[in-house]
Order: sequence, then C-alpha cells, then structure tokens
Amino acid sequence: MKGYAISEVKIIDPAAAERYRALAAASIARHGGRYLVRGADPIVPEGEWDDGRRVVVVEFPSLDGLRQWYSSDDYAEALALSPSALDRRLIFVPGYDAG
Repeated sequence: MKGYAISEVKIIDPAAAERYRALAAASIARHGGRYLVRGADPIVPEGEWDDGRRVVVVEFPSLDGLRQWYSSDDYAEALALSPSALDRRLIFVPGYDAG
C-alpha cells in the first residue's frame, strides 16, 4: 500500500526554503517518492485556511518507505533546515486499497 506525505507549508525564509526544496526533492527521488502536488494554492470550500500556505503531496511506494525516507540520513540535512525555512504541518497517511 502506498504512503503519502501531506504538508501545509508557509515560507518563513525564502533562501532557506529554496535550499530545503532542492535537498528534499533529491532525497525524495532517491527513496522512490514522487510529487503529486507541489506548492499548490488550495481552493478551500469549507473551513479556515491561512493565506500564504501552500500544499504539498508526495507519494511513496509504501508507508514504511515514507517513514524510512523521513528518518534517513539522506533527508537529515533538509529536515534540519525546515524549522528556519518553513512553518509547516506534515502528516503521513496510508493509501486506500480498493481491491
């Protein structure tokens, strides 16, 4: 079953955020992940949304693979940058197997 990382992101430091994006994208690709949504400005028909926040959705081959990526040395440098670069909420969810 696939695993999905869903982020709500607001950029704090544009230069640090650009460095984070480059490092994260490379590590995601090396771990078999792919972006489904990257930096989208969502349409919000219900609920509250903080203007300036964007949405990112990354698909991994499995939830275990997603967890391994997140805790990997490969992603560590990007992860260390994220608190100064981004204000974000990050969640992991399993995919739905309709079969």
